[in-house]
Amino acid sequence: MTGESARTIILRPAVLALLATGALIAAALLAAALFAAAGGWWTPWAARYIQGVDVSHHQGAIDWRTLAADKVAFAYIKATEGADHVDTRFAYNWREADAAGLPRGAYHFFTLCQPGARQASNFIAIVPRVEGALPPAVDLEHMGPCREGPTMPNVIAEARVFMDRVEAYYGARPIIYTTREFHDAHLAELRGERFWIRSIGTPPSFRERDWIIWQHHNRGHRRGVEGPIDLNAFRGDAAALAAFAAGASSL
Repeated sequence: MTGESARTIILRPAVLALLATGALIAAALLAAALFAAAGGWWTPWAARYIQGVDVSHHQGAIDWRTLAADKVAFAYIKATEGADHVDTRFAYNWREADAAGLPRGAYHFFTLCQPGARQASNFIAIVPRVEGALPPAVDLEHMGPCREGPTMPNVIAEARVFMDRVEAYYGARPIIYTTREFHDAHLAELRGERFWIRSIGTPPSFRERDWIIWQHHNRGHRRGVEGPIDLNAFRGDAAALAAFAAGASSL
């Protein structure tokens, strides 16, 4: 007993030193991770997934070849909004992303101010039906009041009209982009759909089994783009991403 007690006393300063060193290393790694995440280059919890971006006219002129070379494996491009708005840079971004060899899909910003059928017609009129594109996406996050006319009384019903029409035209069910606020207000009862979840900095805490894409940063930085850009993680490997795109090509 005496010998063991003495040994413990002798080793204690070394153990404490090791623990202190370990704590310092852990703190340094955490600080580095937080710095990288805040700087827009990396979200630690998303690093194990395939990385992509989503863009609109807000990103301005994009050098797509440079962007594609900066660890970007796919892109979603804003095409339309509501029943009549078209993103001014969609045609350019759609063409140049393809020229850069980057798998790309188009998304529609859904408002609560026009019927889903009219919004689907707007999207279909603008987005080409091409083999190998990623499935269409519908952005369901608009929480503001409508400037003209009443807000739609049944969001799920109108969203389903949009998705049904788009699916019939492109041969792939649209994926739903949403926020926690919009989901809880309008989509909690929705079943059987695939989701693209906005959850900045931390893994999605809702629709954990249903999400395919996770938007983990809204002010990221990638070469080829001046200013901030949204960063996304695809839930799967390269083969799964290829299969995801192939599901949209049954025209």
